Amino acid sequence: ICENVPTDGSVKAIIIRGAGDKAFAAGTDIALFKDFSPEKGIAYEKGAERYFTAVAKCPVPTIAAIAGACTGGGAGIAGVCDMRIAARDLKFGFPIARTLGNALSADTLSRMVNLIGEAKVIDLIFTSRLIEADEALHIGLVNELCDDCDATMERALAIATRLKQHAPLTMRSIKTILRRLREAQ
Repeated sequence: ICENVPTDGSVKAIIIRGAGDKAFAAGTDIALFKDFSPEKGIAYEKGAERYFTAVAKCPVPTIAAIAGACTGGGAGIAGVCDMRIAARDLKFGFPIARTLGNALSADTLSRMVNLIGEAKVIDLIFTSRLIEADEALHIGLVNELCDDCDATMERALAIATRLKQHAPLTMRSIKTILRRLREAQ
């Protein structure tokens, strides 16, 4: 979807959310990694990176409406969205050190460092702990907190509606410049 968004002004924003109220996305089923060779692991990360890059380069603003678990690949997707609105039941992180024993791609690590800082990224990955809602707001991981999944989606829709009134060229150029600044670091 993000790769093919029209730039004629007919789409002003995209909201990404989970299918229910229990999780934004918990990431890939760990069982899929049991027989992974190093080559399969690298191919998997390259495939995931394609999706993260598509969201990051989306020409319109992207809003993650996060409720519940937002881990692994789900955290990667939310992390590349322009804005993140979360419910108070948020659990965000990359518990790969205790579950998979693999690594994140350099691009994913770089994006997360830009978002929350190197110390927090190290803390999250080394300890495999999950960030909860209040901490996520405090460190700038999320823009706002809402009471529950329904309120989170309602707020994301309100933001998207507001963005409909704004100049698409301004938002697109700011997104591009900010992405280039991050990539140049």
